[in-house]
Amino acid sequence: MSDDTQEATAGIPSVPDPSIPLTESYTYHSPTPTAPGPYFLGVDEAGRGPVLGPLVYGVAYCPMAYKEELEGLGFTDSKTLTAQVRSSLLETLGSDPTNLGCPKAISAGMLKRPPTNLNQQSQNATVLLIREVLAKGIQLSEVYVDALGKTTTYEAYLSSLFPDISFTVQAKADLNFKIVGAASVAAKVTRDAWIEGWVYEEKTPAHELVQSKFFRNPSHPSEGKQKESGKQLKGGWLEETGSGYPSDPKTQAWIKGSLEPTFGYPSFVRFSWATVKVALEKDGHAVEWIDDGQASLIQAFTTATGHDKDRCAVTKDLHLTSVSTL
Repeated sequence: MSDDTQEATAGIPSVPDPSIPLTESYTYHSPTPTAPGPYFLGVDEAGRGPVLGPLVYGVAYCPMAYKEELEGLGFTDSKTLTAQVRSSLLETLGSDPTNLGCPKAISAGMLKRPPTNLNQQSQNATVLLIREVLAKGIQLSEVYVDALGKTTTYEAYLSSLFPDISFTVQAKADLNFKIVGAASVAAKVTRDAWIEGWVYEEKTPAHELVQSKFFRNPSHPSEGKQKESGKQLKGGWLEETGSGYPSDPKTQAWIKGSLEPTFGYPSFVRFSWATVKVALEKDGHAVEWIDDGQASLIQAFTTATGHDKDRCAVTKDLHLTSVSTL
């Protein structure tokens, strides 16, 4: 990460330490508002579609009495705003701690094996953030959620968990409700900051050895792409990732040029995406897994007779009499 990138990323409060790799989910909360309630709250995400990077959920909330003032602040769907405007609006969210609150959840669930379903991640993050806001003593009366799919089912699920809150779950809620637009901005700015300054956890001495010329095959297609780009990171991945969306030409170039044919990609990548599966199938080295099964275990640890004199030294030392002991 360049010094300029790290400095810009460090200026975003929801990115606690941009110099440390993001390896697990976390939540960040701005100062708790002190204005009297009841409050209304909006929920939105950034990063549902990309093949690279984390899924970020943002929540914004303010008193019902602040609703008219919120309407004039300029919040809307973050994708319709420029990066400069989004950053300015994020500062606005933190400029009135009496009335505005903004927690964010970063999810690494798509990087797990097996990956957590996106819809399940969405529900988990939304419920987590609402519970954390309530735990801070905020009285919520209305919650607006931007969602896809069967919104009525999702709305009923949330209502069953929080019966004292009125829920509205809609597609394009970030355009229709300013409080959801505020959550959208918070999530988008945070995700963009992580993507722009991504620190690879795989940059260890062992990985450097894997990426060295010892292990590289100059004749392999992906090796040539990396060499030609001239923008290779120390760990072996291209510097420019783009937005992370599969349709982004820069992201497509990163996927093609950053593939290590034997060891694949870093955890920055969502391996369950078809885009990555196709790249691995096309340019990755074929791997054959051989499992000799139960027979090899029996042969290694004991014999058919079961007599002590017929057992190997390992089984004697471990006092094993059969494979079932394992």
